[in-house]
This record gives sequence, C-alpha cells and structure tokens, in this order.
Amino acid sequence: MVREIKENELNELLELYLHLHEKSVPEMTEHLTKTWKAIIKDDNHHIVVKITDEKIVSSCVCVIIPNLTRNVRPYAFVENVVTHADYRGKGYATECLNYAKEIAEKSNCYKMMLLTGSKEDKTLNFYQNAGYNSTDKTAFIQWLE
Repeated sequence: MVREIKENELNELLELYLHLHEKSVPEMTEHLTKTWKAIIKDDNHHIVVKITDEKIVSSCVCVIIPNLTRNVRPYAFVENVVTHADYRGKGYATECLNYAKEIAEKSNCYKMMLLTGSKEDKTLNFYQNAGYNSTDKTAFIQWLE
C-alpha cells in the first residue's frame, strides 16, 4: 500500500532514513518535535510511504510550492527518495514517485523537480525511467552551515 505518512510514524521514517544518508536516528528534541508537527500540518508538504510487511519500506517527500509564473501554477519538488536496502529492486520507490506525481497533478503543478547526489548510472537511469530528465535545467546548490 502507498499512502501519506501518519503522524505516529515519525520514528519508523527516521529509521528508514538510515538507508538514505543519515548515520544515526536524531535525538527526539523539542526542535525535532516542532519540525515534525509543522510538516504534518503543512498542506503542501507530503511524505509518501510504501507499506510492506506492516512497515515503511520506501518513501519520498513531495512539496508543492506556490508560484506566480506559469499562469500562477505551482510546482512540485521531490526529495529524500529512499528504499530500505532489503527491499530495493521491487518497484517500491517508483510507486512512491508515482503517488507523488498524482499529488502534483491534483495540485495543478506544471512540473516536478528532484535532485540527486548520486552519480551512479543505476540511480540516474531509475529517475529517467520514472519520467525525469537531466537536460532541461541545471541545478546549483549552495550548502549552508
């Protein structure tokens, strides 16, 4: 089953993020709790999850960003695409991305964007097969401390 995350599933999501790039599950601080509540209450912030074996095995974030161009149509930004290492290669991340696309279409978005830090052909081909391209735009990132 693919759906949006429930408020009580934060710990499970944080555990899944260990298969993304996190080294440890963050401490349950007041800041983390406030951030989680803000995300859950934000109608434009969607955390999509794939449930298999009664647990979250894959996820992505889809944020709808209001916009004043393109006939005042929003766009979607996809981030934190991850699948638990034991469940990769089964199409679960694709299911999450497709669900995110449905959210973007229902929100009348004119485009979806995502960034990946991976240079691996397997990962890049995965995103291309999911309908994304790397030729229309050039991404620049400035990391802040």
